[in-house]
Amino acid sequence: MSYAATAALQVAVYQALRQSPALTDLVGDAIYDAMPVAAPTGTYVALGPEDVKDAGDMTGAGAMHDFVVSVLSGSDEASGFGAVKEVAVAVSDTLESAAIALDRGHLAGLWFLRARARRAEKGAGRRVDMTFRARIDLG
Repeated sequence: MSYAATAALQVAVYQALRQSPALTDLVGDAIYDAMPVAAPTGTYVALGPEDVKDAGDMTGAGAMHDFVVSVLSGSDEASGFGAVKEVAVAVSDTLESAAIALDRGHLAGLWFLRARARRAEKGAGRRVDMTFRARIDLG
């Protein structure tokens, strides 16, 4: 197993999201790798947890990275799920179509796995957590 490319994947995903014109139109620069101390207002995107499993074989080391990208709205947003789902679609479209290059390892594939939409912040805010899978070869 190798966890060697995890930082490279995080940087590349974050850059792809930050450089997306569709996301910029929807959330401006409210795309976070590390959340600010004060909770943002409006709708925003945040990178979340990651699970990594060995995917090495006889040809070399590799890993499967399942990572979460969340779209959230604060309690100040009264627009229901529509706004967060619109941003979630833009995140998904961006990651599925981006030419993501890593500083370490080779991204063999990137797939959408699942999404979960729910109320957040005592029912006032909304949130969509999307899980993507990245296959990285290191050999």
